[in-house]
Amino acid sequence: MATKRPARRPVGVRPRTPGRPAAASPELRPRLLDAALACYVRDGIAATSLRAIAREAGVTPALLHYYFGDATQLRQAVVDERVLPAIASFRSTLPLDGEVAALVAAFVGGVGALVERYPWLPALWVREVLCEGGALRDVVLTRVAPQIPQALAAKFAQAQREGTLNPDLDPRLLVVSMMGLTLFPAASAPIWRSLFHASDIGADSLRAHTIALLDRGLGVG
Repeated sequence: MATKRPARRPVGVRPRTPGRPAAASPELRPRLLDAALACYVRDGIAATSLRAIAREAGVTPALLHYYFGDATQLRQAVVDERVLPAIASFRSTLPLDGEVAALVAAFVGGVGALVERYPWLPALWVREVLCEGGALRDVVLTRVAPQIPQALAAKFAQAQREGTLNPDLDPRLLVVSMMGLTLFPAASAPIWRSLFHASDIGADSLRAHTIALLDRGLGVG
């Protein structure tokens, strides 16, 4: 009787381990994007090779080439399918037609929810947007800035003209301050929690503190 040959593995996938999908599995592409994102946050985009991402995902570099082409195309896929949708979901929660106090509260709460849902965002923001030479700075300036910061600055300028916002503030710098009071504490949380032994400060406490600080400075009460 003829001996039955073992089934051949799909090209590009290493020997299967528990939880690792096959090449044809529909969850493989999202897994590859998540692996790339993890490498970007840990090592930086410029320092991350396709080989490193393949190792993170448990596949071969050839499979990454099959799905995304080269490293630039993979980075663009991460931006289009991970970064920009996260920012768009945040933008949709901001009541730009409402009162300033409600807008500030929505911004602070929205950033908190955003960080909770996408914990990779603060570190990526610091490394790839704030730091000189960051790979995502152009993306923020060309595709994100018109959506959120400019819209916020325009709203604050309008509130000043209407007499409902502290006239001593620069609307543009106010946006910078709000981002610094939300994203920076999230990115630096391991440091300040350790420094101040502040494991008792959770998301709700941080949000209440930030809103109180901003409301006093804004003069909106």
